[in-house]
Amino acid sequence: MRRIRAQRPGRAGSSGFTLVELLVALFALALLALMSWRGLDGMTRAQSQTAARADEVLVLQVGLAQWAADLDALIQLPQFTALDWNGRVLRLTRRGTDSAAGGVLVVGWTRRTVNGNPTWLRWQSPPLANRGQLDEAWQKADIWSQNPGDEQRRLEVAVTPLEDWTIFYYRSDAWTNPLSSDATAAGLPAGLAAPSAARTGVIPDGVRLV
Repeated sequence: MRRIRAQRPGRAGSSGFTLVELLVALFALALLALMSWRGLDGMTRAQSQTAARADEVLVLQVGLAQWAADLDALIQLPQFTALDWNGRVLRLTRRGTDSAAGGVLVVGWTRRTVNGNPTWLRWQSPPLANRGQLDEAWQKADIWSQNPGDEQRRLEVAVTPLEDWTIFYYRSDAWTNPLSSDATAAGLPAGLAAPSAARTGVIPDGVRLV
């Protein structure tokens, strides 16, 4: 008759993980968690950058829309320059935004360093009712583009960062430099440039911002 040996607990019949296997499993889980965290961090950064870029594009679109609105509202007053680019600031006279109040506005666009960053800026005068106010606002727009005071800064709006810009006028079927010598007579036949046109300039058919 054969003897049956009883098995001792914890020997052949037992199963489990060794210490080395547990350490390997913990390392794998930690590595997986680290990779997942980096993946989520990368996604978050990408979303933040995309949102920031979308905001920049939206701000630029708003600025360009205001630029177009100013040019569309351009108004030529007797014996006064309606549009002028002197290499620093683009100044123009336009109809007031409040039709009930009436009046004329002087608007200036310039590029100036603000807090160390080159910035595209817009300045707008209060509604103007007479020639004296118009002349004063026109001069203030030029001063504002170079060395503005606190009062003038309150009337400016920072549009968007701007490294550089170039202005072109469309006249005589071509895009030309506004500062060229024929700026006042462009678009008029030879000999027909009246004295008033020479003083006030001729409004170009188009303005391009590059």
